[in-house]
Amino acid sequence: MSYEYILTRADGRVGIVQFNRPKAMNALNRGVMSEMIEALTAFDGDDGIGCMIVTGNERAFAAGADIKEMANATPASMLDNPFIDYWDKLRRISKPVIAAVSGFALGGGCELAMTCDMIVASETARFGQPEINLGIIPGAGGTQRMTLAVGKALAMEIVLNGRFLTADEAQHHGLVNRVVPAEVYLEEAIKLAQEIAARAPVAIRLAKEAINAMYEMPLSAGLAHERRLFYMLFSTEDQSEGMDAFINKRKANWKGK
Repeated sequence: MSYEYILTRADGRVGIVQFNRPKAMNALNRGVMSEMIEALTAFDGDDGIGCMIVTGNERAFAAGADIKEMANATPASMLDNPFIDYWDKLRRISKPVIAAVSGFALGGGCELAMTCDMIVASETARFGQPEINLGIIPGAGGTQRMTLAVGKALAMEIVLNGRFLTADEAQHHGLVNRVVPAEVYLEEAIKLAQEIAARAPVAIRLAKEAINAMYEMPLSAGLAHERRLFYMLFSTEDQSEGMDAFINKRKANWKGK
């Protein structure tokens, strides 16, 4: 399928979505977000894809939302605008999504990276929520996900004072999985995605669901939810295959069933 604002391709069992607004530093407008969700949803429904990557270019993952679309908005128009809903739709993608980040991931771009399940960052990556400089605050999860990732004190500085985190700082505080040289950041993200995509598909989806549930449930409810998902996997062909392969010391042949 042809898109206006993104590029898509598959690398084995990995689906890749790349923002393609280089002159605008990959600023996220409604078209970008709509096409990204459409592409990810298609990959999510494709049995040949086990993991996805969202990326930009070496200069910018996404330098924020497109301010021109919001400059003259009113509270009522923002309520009727589905733009921020796209971050919620990303959260509901069932297969793992990795953000491959180089350069700036700011504002909505930082929120998008944090909404993904994992982040591989280049050494040049910079993360921040500079909305305060526009007289607003983050509106797509920045105050919540950043605080969960780095803690209250640092999140306050990032959101209230526009501090950027370097890639190394982001890794130190648990915001990103790994930091690699800029020339190989996408290659490393694809390698991680391929490793994940090679594992039992149903178990991968339910594992993602169980981890994400932790953010929305008290511990007792989260443990009960995890246990239900654990028991459910014993109805799958992959559970039988995986345990038989382990016992007989052979490589499992996953069916995704």
